[in-house]
Amino acid sequence: MELDRCLELLYRGQLLPEVTIDALCFKLKEMLVKESNVIHISTPVTVVGDMHGQFHDMLEMFRIGGRCPDTNYLFLGDYVDRGLYSVETILLLITLKLRYPQRIHLLRGNHESRQITQSYGFYTECLNKYGGNSKVWRVITDLFDYLVLSCIIDDEIFCVHGGLSPNVQTIDQIRIIDRFREIPHDGAMADLVWSDPEENNINDRSPGLNDVADEFLNETSEHFQVSPRGAGYTFGRSVVEKFLQLNGMDRIYRAHQLCSEGYQIYFDGLVTTVWSAPNYCYRCGNKASILELYNKDSFYFNVFEEAPENKTTTGVSETEYYNDEMLTPQSSSITTRKIISEYFEDESGNHTAGRNTSSLYQELSPTGFDDMNMEIDVFSDAYQSKSASHRRVEYFL
Repeated sequence: MELDRCLELLYRGQLLPEVTIDALCFKLKEMLVKESNVIHISTPVTVVGDMHGQFHDMLEMFRIGGRCPDTNYLFLGDYVDRGLYSVETILLLITLKLRYPQRIHLLRGNHESRQITQSYGFYTECLNKYGGNSKVWRVITDLFDYLVLSCIIDDEIFCVHGGLSPNVQTIDQIRIIDRFREIPHDGAMADLVWSDPEENNINDRSPGLNDVADEFLNETSEHFQVSPRGAGYTFGRSVVEKFLQLNGMDRIYRAHQLCSEGYQIYFDGLVTTVWSAPNYCYRCGNKASILELYNKDSFYFNVFEEAPENKTTTGVSETEYYNDEMLTPQSSSITTRKIISEYFEDESGNHTAGRNTSSLYQELSPTGFDDMNMEIDVFSDAYQSKSASHRRVEYFL
């Protein structure tokens, strides 16, 4: 099937045949294997953060930012999981990369992983859309091993999905990483897709801290600390300044963290987070943005909200996709919570931690959850910290 015909189908939200997906992934692997771990591109370019299978929102992003090849794009990773249309999202990006290889560039995120996609939706979506004997999930996750790890724009702007690593002082050390494999649990490759900046605001000093304790907390937060995610590190301003100085870089663009306004700026502009999935998981209410970079000194955060299609189709899509039956308005939110909670079940159907769900919910609330219709945010830090250590996946989103 010709690439233009594939694009025509994909822009309409139609699935491609499995044999076509296999051919597309094979051809893209042939292309990506020639690329370095660190690619170099030039402005103008639009930087895109996490999309997470929110296909209609990606189409909305193309509407406001311009379609490829009219606009150059750098995607920072996390194309799949969470959203209901991960297959359509990643297939459109794969086809665009093949059709316009110099106009669109795809970095690897922490969700471009076999382990993570088995727990957060993509694996299940592939089975539901292509059947239990399908090899679509395997073919696409094999392709993930070929995605590049980082990008440098105009020789001055370092771009990566997550952040920095104590195992990486120079960009040359990234170039020698063996990236053609599953993301490991630790080490430089894991850190690049998992780590986060952490800015210590001395104005938010906790009551009761004396000057010595306050100085200690401020000093430690400046350096690498073990990440609460369970993989990667958090890092402060001094780490960023040293990395930029050693490598002759001006600033860092990254994704990986939900931002309520669509972007967040750290350390007086040395690090910027770009988030491109509006109303994350169809429930968080956040804005999204793309970063339009005209040259190294001129840029614009193009902020947008969720696609109109989500407001009218999300409930039906969830129903058709998981239950193949129609929802009543009263049952819609309950079923949505059921769909999401199933991401956190093990193969035997037991909820994470091998405990009754209501008991876990009660631990997370001061009042308990006797009313099971009460909405539980399974993506909250509280829920995740309670359940992460019991999951089959050894590290968490």
